[in-house]
Amino acid sequence: MKKIRYSQDVDAMLIEISDRPIAYAEDEGQMILHYSSSGELVLIEILDVKQFISLESLSEAVK
Repeated sequence: MKKIRYSQDVDAMLIEISDRPIAYAEDEGQMILHYSSSGELVLIEILDVKQFISLESLSEAVK
């Protein structure tokens, strides 16, 4: 189950990898990695997406 969304209000791309509940997150520079209680990666949040991806490419990615 992978789902990609873009949040325009915070300029972040959200890549859902699992539907497990998020227990904690770690800041990794321009990314925030969200994990389940068992340490499984659940969500990748990429910040300031417009700095390195054009809006056109972004539109294509989240279709």
